[in-house]
Amino acid sequence: MSRLWSPFSLRALTCRNRIVVSPMCQYSSTDGLPTDWHLVHLGSRAVGGAGLVMVEATAVSPDGRISPADSGLWSARHADAYRRITAFVAAQGARIGVQLAHAGRKASTDAPWRGGGPLTDAEGGWQPLAPSAEPFSDRHPVPRALSRADLAAVVAQFVDATGHAVAAGFDLIELHMAHGYLCHEFLSPLANHRDDEYGGSLDNRMRFPLEVARAVREAWPADRPLLVRLSATDWIDGGWDLAQSIVFARALKAAGVDLVDCSSGGIVPHAPIPAGPGYQVPLAAAIRRDAGIPTGAVGLITEPVQAEQIIATGQADVVLLARELLRDPYWPLHAAHALHDEVAWPPQYQRAKP
Repeated sequence: MSRLWSPFSLRALTCRNRIVVSPMCQYSSTDGLPTDWHLVHLGSRAVGGAGLVMVEATAVSPDGRISPADSGLWSARHADAYRRITAFVAAQGARIGVQLAHAGRKASTDAPWRGGGPLTDAEGGWQPLAPSAEPFSDRHPVPRALSRADLAAVVAQFVDATGHAVAAGFDLIELHMAHGYLCHEFLSPLANHRDDEYGGSLDNRMRFPLEVARAVREAWPADRPLLVRLSATDWIDGGWDLAQSIVFARALKAAGVDLVDCSSGGIVPHAPIPAGPGYQVPLAAAIRRDAGIPTGAVGLITEPVQAEQIIATGQADVVLLARELLRDPYWPLHAAHALHDEVAWPPQYQRAKP
């Protein structure tokens, strides 16, 4: 059996392999509620053999959505709507997690296939929130800087969403602290220009994200894992970088986080990101080694042998695939065949097994 197809455990949760469906926004929700699209999108990846299926960035409040069509988990109604999806994924032998998020200053935008630009009030937009009253770009509106009372309210929203995640039947939570969204905005000196205890020094910039992590960990069942997606570098001099990420990952581990999902970028437009096959794997490897915490590698991982090499050489504990699983929902089953692993196919598809 390849290392890619070996089971992976965190706390009481065991996944059948180390292939994770990366959280990918579908911009197909209605008032934050999942639709039939989500059932088919997430369910087909479970049928396709992934060990863990992650729901897209799911807002903890309406104004925390990236777009009006984003997923949300701010009420019992949302939890109820997700139950049939979590039940279906579980019935296929996969585990399912949800990425809880707040979009910060990158909120109130349109879907990518409509240009992804900021929405006006007339188009259903709203004023974003951020650590500082500075927009993401010249095209984006000026966000409202969060007060201390606002920060406490956002933490409470994450806690409430955690309770709804329990009710919805999720196995795992990932906190979105990457890609220029709210928690990442606090971490990066490129977006955080506060002069109170939430800005300035590294300890201060880490304060709010750690408050979120600790509050969610306390509210989330002790036997279920908590992950964090982190942009390990901004790819900009003077921004958030790998050295700070290692310090932060150690603090996350102390707060009860079980794995860091290592991505990068997103804090400013047009950063010079050196994208290429596996370009973020060294970030996962460094954090795993120097912070002593399990990591996930993501970003242009497309080939079975490439994914196997990442796991077999200890650069990461799991691999997260995004675009490749959009192209081929059954990539895990095809990868097992390529790596000469004997794995079960869904009985309905047995006649097509190579």
